[in-house]
Amino acid sequence: MAQQENTHSEIEVSATDLPLHCPMPQHLAWNSHPRVFLPIEKTGEALCPYCGTHYRLKAGEVVKGH
Repeated sequence: MAQQENTHSEIEVSATDLPLHCPMPQHLAWNSHPRVFLPIEKTGEALCPYCGTHYRLKAGEVVKGH
């Protein structure tokens, strides 16, 4: 996946992106703040406490637990 700026206020992610953390490896500023893991599995949404990026699971994504 090509690197991209982490300037979006909302990012859709898929189940293959889990466990979700911000910033994500494909962001150019991947070291812009400490990596934080975001619990998105139960609600389908998560907000990064550092940069305010809102993550949302893509419609129809199925999250499988252990």
